[in-house]
Amino acid sequence: MKKKNLILYIATSLDGYIAAPGDDLGFLDRVSRKGEDYGYVDFINGIDTEILGRKTYEWVVNQVGKYESEGRKIYVITHREMAAEGNIEFYNGDLKELVVKLKAQNGKDIFCNGGAEIVHQLLSFLLIDEIIVSVVPVLLGGGTPLFHEGRTMQELDLLGTKSYESGLVQLHYRTIGE
Repeated sequence: MKKKNLILYIATSLDGYIAAPGDDLGFLDRVSRKGEDYGYVDFINGIDTEILGRKTYEWVVNQVGKYESEGRKIYVITHREMAAEGNIEFYNGDLKELVVKLKAQNGKDIFCNGGAEIVHQLLSFLLIDEIIVSVVPVLLGGGTPLFHEGRTMQELDLLGTKSYESGLVQLHYRTIGE
């Protein structure tokens, strides 16, 4: 049985921000190219579960109108009591307990889709197995940082890099144990 991995797949500015001030993700338009998905479809085909924060979920719903969840179970991490919507569960329990339970199940990998607070907690618990970061060629100068201070150092093994005509560079790492 293949070990089920938790993979952070996320985009950031060169100076480390996943959103500009005001939770603005407009900087991602800089690398938007017709027919170029930067490996996203292949990645999504390898997962069956997704974890993300409530703010990230609500941003997508406000921009797109709904959260695309076909073919996978979605856990929206929130402090609020909210009713499930199809295969989207609003989870307000212990995040570490949830991820340990999910990793023990059979199936495909788990996608961490942000936001920054969820990433920080999962890294603090040493639960992220792989990190795929797409670096967008822009300096935002402020906003929501991808990585918060206050964690212990964690070493990474480089699994690969890809560069694209848009200037986006994708870095793929595996975390090294505890």
